Amino acid sequence: MPETPQSILFKYWKHLQFRPLQEEIINSVLQRHDTLALLPTGGGKSVCFQVPALLMEGICIVVSPLIALMKDQVENLRKRGIPAVAIHSGMDRSEIDRLLDNCIHGHFKFLYVSPERLQSGLFIARVRQMKVALLAVDEAHCISQWGYDFRPPYLQLADLRDIHPETTVIALTATATPRVKEDIIDKLKFRTGCEVHQRTFARDNISFVVRETERKEKKLLEILRKVKGCAIVYVRSRKKTVDLAEWLLQHQISAAVYHAGLKHHERAEQQEAWLMGQRRVMVATNAFGMGIDKGDVRLVVHMDLPENLESYYQEAGRAGRDGKRSYAVILYHKSDVLSLQAKVNQNHPDIEYLKHIYQCLANYYQLAVGSAEGESFIFDLHDFCDRFNMQLSEVYVALKKLEEEGLIQFNESYYSPSRLMFLADRSALYEFQVAHERFDPLIKMLLRLYGAQLFTEFIPISELQLAKGMTITEPELKQQLNHLTNLQVLNYFPVADGPQVTFIMSRQDAAYLPVNRQRLAERKQLALDNMNAMITYTEEQHRCRMQIILDYFGEQSWQMCGLCDVCISQRKKDNATESRELHEEIIRFLSVRPMTSEELEEHINPKDLELLIEVIRELVDEGTLEYDDVWNLRLTGRIPSRS
Repeated sequence: MPETPQSILFKYWKHLQFRPLQEEIINSVLQRHDTLALLPTGGGKSVCFQVPALLMEGICIVVSPLIALMKDQVENLRKRGIPAVAIHSGMDRSEIDRLLDNCIHGHFKFLYVSPERLQSGLFIARVRQMKVALLAVDEAHCISQWGYDFRPPYLQLADLRDIHPETTVIALTATATPRVKEDIIDKLKFRTGCEVHQRTFARDNISFVVRETERKEKKLLEILRKVKGCAIVYVRSRKKTVDLAEWLLQHQISAAVYHAGLKHHERAEQQEAWLMGQRRVMVATNAFGMGIDKGDVRLVVHMDLPENLESYYQEAGRAGRDGKRSYAVILYHKSDVLSLQAKVNQNHPDIEYLKHIYQCLANYYQLAVGSAEGESFIFDLHDFCDRFNMQLSEVYVALKKLEEEGLIQFNESYYSPSRLMFLADRSALYEFQVAHERFDPLIKMLLRLYGAQLFTEFIPISELQLAKGMTITEPELKQQLNHLTNLQVLNYFPVADGPQVTFIMSRQDAAYLPVNRQRLAERKQLALDNMNAMITYTEEQHRCRMQIILDYFGEQSWQMCGLCDVCISQRKKDNATESRELHEEIIRFLSVRPMTSEELEEHINPKDLELLIEVIRELVDEGTLEYDDVWNLRLTGRIPSRS
């Protein structure tokens, strides 16, 4: 019996049915239509290209800007028995060369590449020799300069279309305005008959809330007491993640920390503790969240104003993926608007400053003009700033802007495990073992632990495991591996864990740095417009928040969500009698003894739970109620009269 999308889904993912819209997108691809798929965060975008690719003859090339996400997807495919590989900055040319050869010869079904690879002559030459079944463009909004995360290397995708004009293209993203959607279709040269599949941006189980407060931490504690379950709290700085997590722990709320400055094993440990429920709250910068599929997140809180509605919608959308009631809350103070305006302006330095930073990078690594194309270097941001007497925050945004212009790639937290591959074939390796008895135990140990794959691709290894197996020290083992590398028996790359800079283009003359002045100016204006839309959303007190979000993404809705703080406030006004009765009942019960909000809910048994929560919040804000040390609600003695 021939395979079908359903049989593939069950065979590899053990699911009996697709999520909403997945099947329609897959059928569009199988009918050879170029396809744009807009699915919300957690909507299962990867299945939309992985399933049809497994039904097509040839390799699927997947372009993704996130190295960590590429690695996760490759690992997940391999666990399912699907041959996949990722090629990205930070890999040695010889390693890339061998992997691309294996792709040509059909050893892999999926080839994940970062967009910067598309500018490599080596990559383009090898792609010409591949039988490409499908081209999947993840985070497709990156191809549009009107998107919030524009990456110029994505524009090179048009070259792949020219090389394989008959290959079907699927572009996927979670967020795109109408202007960005049009740009994606144009830049990817979608053919006549292309299809656009879009799920509504409406989230009917998330209550979007904005709270203005001068005491954000106290308000956060109140919210965490009211909303049970797992939470994510986003803050802007790395230091704030640590400080806030410690503060939560002091108040008996278990918290993990995640930011790009942590070592790989530290991030993995913190993430695992949160995923397994050992920590209730993840306090993180926006480095956290991509590829995280945790369905029971009940609450996402932003302690700082996001820079745009696209990133906010993505981060807020990590709540309630299981379809149950969840909350997305922004806590802000009027001064936060000024802070956001200053940050957005700082994020767009002038061209002369970019030239200066670029020249300092060239001096830092002692690179001659025309050298270092595709080369990666360990990068210590603090040392760099000390060396050239510059402000860390200013250097950081300049590096990100140089990355946006396609000159470099700046990975804040690049991690690659130790890996190796044999260069000698089996017969040559046997001859070497006979002639060099000293290395025979190590070679046998490698073959026993990692098998024949060592002859075809780079395999992650554990030096500790190898050293224990051979009863030698790790330094002695590494010395042997380096010796075998020098003898060209194998290629060994030790672990890399830390920030990294890759020169996408060869080192340029900084005085004539190839940056697009007009595009930089337009990108700055776009950032300012997006910022103003975010501020408008935050300060709005009369329009349904879900309607604002839908309107921003070009989706019209005249129906109010009924869940956001604006809708509930309006309902409170419309149901003044019910609100007054709830107010009186709350006072009556708390006059007897302090109670938790759950006990109040149980005693009052309201018809409208959201309205009860809103009335409690108002009573706390106005000082009528307060929380005691064990988070019971109690009367303060100040009970204003209600008309």
